[in-house]
Amino acid sequence: MSGNSYEWWRNSVIYQIYPRSFCDANGDGIGDIPGITQKLDYVKSLGVDAIWISPFFKSPMVDFGYDVADYRDVDPIFGNLEDFDRMIEAAHERGLKVIIDQILSHTSDQHPWFQESRANRNNPKADWYVWVDPKEDGTPPNNWVSVFGGGSWRWCTRRRQYYLANFLKEQPDLNVHNPEVQEQLLADMKFWLDRGVDGFRLDAVNFIFHQQALGNNPARPLKLDEKGLPPVNHYDYQWHQNDKSQPENLVFLQRVRQLMDQYPGTVTVGEVGDDNTHKIMAEYTTEKRLHMAYSFDLLTEDCSAGFLRETLEKNRDVIEKGWPCWSISNHDVPRSITRWNKGFSDDQADARAPLFLLMQLALRGSVCLYQGEELGLPEAEIAYEDLVDPYGINLWPEFKGRDGCRTPMPWTNTSEDNAGFSTAKPWLPVSGEHQQRAVEVQQDAQRSMLNRFRALIEWHRELPQSLATAEQEVIDTGSDLFAFVRRSDSEEMLVVLNLGQNSGTLELPAEFFCAHNITPALFAGNAEGNSLELAAADACVLLRKKA
Repeated sequence: MSGNSYEWWRNSVIYQIYPRSFCDANGDGIGDIPGITQKLDYVKSLGVDAIWISPFFKSPMVDFGYDVADYRDVDPIFGNLEDFDRMIEAAHERGLKVIIDQILSHTSDQHPWFQESRANRNNPKADWYVWVDPKEDGTPPNNWVSVFGGGSWRWCTRRRQYYLANFLKEQPDLNVHNPEVQEQLLADMKFWLDRGVDGFRLDAVNFIFHQQALGNNPARPLKLDEKGLPPVNHYDYQWHQNDKSQPENLVFLQRVRQLMDQYPGTVTVGEVGDDNTHKIMAEYTTEKRLHMAYSFDLLTEDCSAGFLRETLEKNRDVIEKGWPCWSISNHDVPRSITRWNKGFSDDQADARAPLFLLMQLALRGSVCLYQGEELGLPEAEIAYEDLVDPYGINLWPEFKGRDGCRTPMPWTNTSEDNAGFSTAKPWLPVSGEHQQRAVEVQQDAQRSMLNRFRALIEWHRELPQSLATAEQEVIDTGSDLFAFVRRSDSEEMLVVLNLGQNSGTLELPAEFFCAHNITPALFAGNAEGNSLELAAADACVLLRKKA
């Protein structure tokens, strides 16, 4: 389902690369840009359209690159700008687009801008960050709290003021209300566009602006967990009405789009984390703002048919009027094969993994596939002494952080070179279970997870062009069968997935009684007459030409 070359991103499959963990070319235990270049033939073999590379900018790595110290340089652990240029050229030679992360809401406290800003209250960059006087009693100006734990306000003895840090204290928030900051951020994006990148994944895109009146966030009724306990992270105790998702964001995103439009064929995909993600995504993905966005809606524990139906209904506006990018795994959450298969055996989990990729590929929108998903990698178990993620260290043991989904990519089934990742001790340990699922183990096995994923992506590529932007309607089956219809002017497609542990039956809509079965060969689903019976983890896709 490809389309206009300038809109290549519609229905695209984007492969996320976490550079620290992909491939280490220089033997220091940390993945790098030359390592990515070495593995581009593998990426191309998956059938994907683009790669998204998580941050590689110069950084003290307190938050592993999301604390940027220089927006226009590569951190030495990843290589240099020449390595980046060679990687871009190699990707483009293989027909792969390159999307890079861009962090617009905050920098590292080691960034020269912040170093200057915090020096005193009257320097040229004094207003480039969010500085606020304390209350009379010395306490912070309001009740805002940090995503990673603790208060959002950090005291600076030099200015005798607080600065805003929505994540770690080493990640001060930029004051994007300042026009000079906006111009600088746009100029830094232009720097990479001029180097040939095809787009940006905008990190925490709804955090760019804060409410200037600094009003308190209202309390949020506690949602108890299965043990009857309140949330582990006190961030969940508030409705985040004033510290993010402000109306000024919409205006600035229009400026971002104006820049992107100067480079035809480039794209923006925003990460939206909010109490009302569907509303924010719908506002952000318009013709004048972001091209597409994804949220954490499908990065949760629940993947039941009922939950998916409810989620798609909530996201109706962005599905119909904007453009979603469906992601069920990334570098911030436990891997989907573990997270979405609680109560299922390992064999059942392996059978269900292609089912969820089929769902992503058939929904209206694009797909983001996280490195290792195509191998069926489960979440890695990390001992406390091996943790490096400050998020997990701060909230241990109830929350183990993000290290379990960030362990090195297994290329070979050998321990001497750490599963082909590095000749040195890796920055995170290689999972033995992952090593058994290495690329070389699966490469030539016809029914391997890797080759099932390749087959599904190829199936998706062969779907009729008329379905590229076809409308979508969810069918309420009232069961573990998850079903939806895609409709264009000339064709309509019915997709049915069995997400339960038992077989299920669906009475077909009348228009699909004699439809053509285009189910991928991995699945056995086949309709007979006016009904469809599916075994657990099975699927059926029917295509009907309109009269």
